[in-house]
Amino acid sequence: MLTYVVRRLLVAIPTVFGVATVVFFLQKLLPGDPAIIIAGPQATPEAIANIRRQLGLDQPLWHQYLSFLGGLVHGDLGISSRTGAPVIQEIATRAPYTAELAIASLALAILVGVAAGVIAATRRAGPTDLGISGSAVFGVSMPVYWLGLMLIIVFAVRLRVLPAAGTDEGWLSLVLPTVTLALFSMGLITRQTRSAMLEVLGQDFVRTARAKGAGRRSVLIRHALRNALLPIVTTIGLQFGILLGGAVITESVFAWPGMGRLLLDSISARDYPVVQGVVLLLSVAFITINILTDLVYAYVDPRIRYS
Repeated sequence: MLTYVVRRLLVAIPTVFGVATVVFFLQKLLPGDPAIIIAGPQATPEAIANIRRQLGLDQPLWHQYLSFLGGLVHGDLGISSRTGAPVIQEIATRAPYTAELAIASLALAILVGVAAGVIAATRRAGPTDLGISGSAVFGVSMPVYWLGLMLIIVFAVRLRVLPAAGTDEGWLSLVLPTVTLALFSMGLITRQTRSAMLEVLGQDFVRTARAKGAGRRSVLIRHALRNALLPIVTTIGLQFGILLGGAVITESVFAWPGMGRLLLDSISARDYPVVQGVVLLLSVAFITINILTDLVYAYVDPRIRYS
């Protein structure tokens, strides 16, 4: 197992390097001069040139790239051209908000999605199954930004039971963005759980357990669900990475001060160091989640061995 983890980590290094390279050069294709944006429309050419020199934008592209890689190797993501603060500090203040939102959304999606999928599978082709399946399709189909705005109108504007944006109301402020972000993953997990459970419930070992007098709950949880977990775990692992990316839109709709909102603000301001830092952190998080998902496989199914 340790050898497998080390091998995966070594493979992740060129992956992160590739992401960093692509992000660096794609940003150079964006229209607009960061120095002009920072200096303002009334700035003199001398002031703009001074800012370009301070940011290193007057250097050749290859020199900027090598400087970026050198800083990355030493854990230095640079200085924000918008605030003047270190990029690591900017990310450190926003990452906990995004992690809180992503974890809460994933927990809600797992609890509701797995339970709904099991119930739908045990009531196949009935009204309950049709209702749950229809709700899952609804969750997968709804755009995040539209759903977020509708929830704000209903629960914040009309009913006035939940805050519309920000973090001032504590855990209440987390409710609407969590539901908005979780609904898509909830629908996918529900459909995957239903499909996996239907396949397992038709297996011989399930019929044998029933013939031996095992209770309904024991058959569903200990025999059926346990053997259906592998595809469900795969879906959950992928969804956590998707939730981190989906947080960009959700945080903008609900004015949530996480990395998604930081990323959009930095793109608008041409704050290249912060954009690079946020994208790199998200890619590292996604790679880490994939490795952890593979390790969970061995726990779920002891027959799986890594070499």
